[in-house]
Amino acid sequence: MAIQPIGQRVLLKRVEAETVSAGGIVLVDSAQEKPQEAIVIALGTGGKNDDGSDFEFSVSVNDKVLISKYGGTEVKVDGEDHLIMTESDILGIIN
Repeated sequence: MAIQPIGQRVLLKRVEAETVSAGGIVLVDSAQEKPQEAIVIALGTGGKNDDGSDFEFSVSVNDKVLISKYGGTEVKVDGEDHLIMTESDILGIIN
C-alpha cells in the first residue's frame, strides 16, 4: 500500500529511537521517548497560498527533519509506522 499525501501535508518516517542511554543503560520500549527526527518519504499535492500563489514545499523527499514529539497523525504503511503532518508542523531541516 502506498500513501500519497494531499495538500500541504508530508509523509514522514521517524528515525529509530536510541535503545541505549548516554550512560550505557539499555532502554525498554516503554521508557523510550518518541524520536523527534524523521525522514521525508513523500510530499503532498501542494495547493494555493492565501494570496493565490502556488504553494512551494520547503522540504524535499529524503530530507532529515526535526518534528514535535506529539504532532501529526500516525499511520501504518506496509506494516511500518509513519506519520502524516502539514509542512508547517515541521520544526526544521537537519543538515
